[in-house]
Amino acid sequence: MRIHILGICGTFMGGLAQLARAAGHQVSGCDAGVYPPMSEQLTAAGITLVEGYDAAQIDLGAELYVVGNAISRGNPLLEAILDRGLPYVSGPQWLAENVLRGRWTLAVAGTHGKTTTSSLLAWILEDAGLAPGFLIGGVPQNFGVSARLAGELADSPFFVIEADEYDTAFSDKRSKFVHYLPRTLVLNNLEFDHADIFSDLAAIETQFHHLVRTLPRSGQIVCNASEVSLGRVLARGCWTPVEYFNRADGWHATGDDADGSFSLWQGSELVATTQWSLSGEHNRANAVAALLAARHVGVPLEQGIAALSRFAGVRRRMELRGVVAGVSVYDDFAHHPTAIETTIAGLRRKVGAARILAVIEPRSNTMKLGLMKAQLPAALAGADRVFCCSAGLDWDAAAALAPLGERVQVAADVDALATAIVAAARPGDQVLVMSNGGFGGIHGKLLAALGTV
Repeated sequence: MRIHILGICGTFMGGLAQLARAAGHQVSGCDAGVYPPMSEQLTAAGITLVEGYDAAQIDLGAELYVVGNAISRGNPLLEAILDRGLPYVSGPQWLAENVLRGRWTLAVAGTHGKTTTSSLLAWILEDAGLAPGFLIGGVPQNFGVSARLAGELADSPFFVIEADEYDTAFSDKRSKFVHYLPRTLVLNNLEFDHADIFSDLAAIETQFHHLVRTLPRSGQIVCNASEVSLGRVLARGCWTPVEYFNRADGWHATGDDADGSFSLWQGSELVATTQWSLSGEHNRANAVAALLAARHVGVPLEQGIAALSRFAGVRRRMELRGVVAGVSVYDDFAHHPTAIETTIAGLRRKVGAARILAVIEPRSNTMKLGLMKAQLPAALAGADRVFCCSAGLDWDAAAALAPLGERVQVAADVDALATAIVAAARPGDQVLVMSNGGFGGIHGKLLAALGTV
């Protein structure tokens, strides 16, 4: 089938395109900005890319149009599709009907940690020889790609998916994850986010409950016991067995970020230990969730824990981009205040007294609205210096961050911000760049500038 994908360079839609190509379809797609690294992955997969949304793309002769959730009414190509009555479908629906149907889907949902937990889960299954397919909102270093139809076992029934609560498409305002019909579900955490489409936390909890309602009695939910919001979701009705983690009297993990130790406990009973490359309490909780989900499909805990020692991490999740002139530059996807605070805390435990220079770009829709600006000073309190890019904000970043005093520097231009960071940096510093976007290539600019100091 000839498939044309609108919004193809997004992480989800780009992964979907690669799955469709692997399934034998002829795939093309368009985006407002055909940009790397996704454009490079797609081109390498033999997928034709078109810049923009010109209605003339109808002439490519696609038999089906897959519409990403970034596409709104008024888009010229979408309007042409609707005017001509051409067949279209949302990305999540196409995935559910063409990839997930008949498979054992393991879904990972939550405000934070979805990508890392999904990557851990896919790797544990891979290390156990189960060769899962997967679609993840990042690139696990063990695989080098964000999506694949299946591993070496072409008939593997298992598929791991990062289950996003964002809306499905212009024509379907349900959360994406209600389409996936998982048998194993991880509920990592739940906070208010996506303020552009959700009015409050209760509205998001409703969508999570819609997801819970889709699980069979023979499935399993792996749930973070410390999240009050998830407790409310399950209290609204649950027909599937629940395995809780992150509780002292049940499944939890301890470790030392300095030596990379990881220990899994069930109450006061030590189950197993290993060494791994990740740090932070949040990542230890992510690992416990992945271990329990993998156990549901038959991977013994001891085998799963051994796989953790071979987990290479995820790009853009505390990824060390380079060390120049004694200054380490990290790239991380954190953009919600809770994630920012947790990420800084994890790095602090790892580097001890070394100075942390936190660099943030508030570019998510929620952050741009300014609804969480009051939470930023507390989230950034663990950093020694804070640098913020205020480009595109309708609120005063300097005023919002004023409680941090002289530690803060704000600039509206990425180049100016990079110059300020380089001027402040000294050997031994840890520069932690946090954004859910490309941040104007600031990582490379910092490394290049540090090399000339």
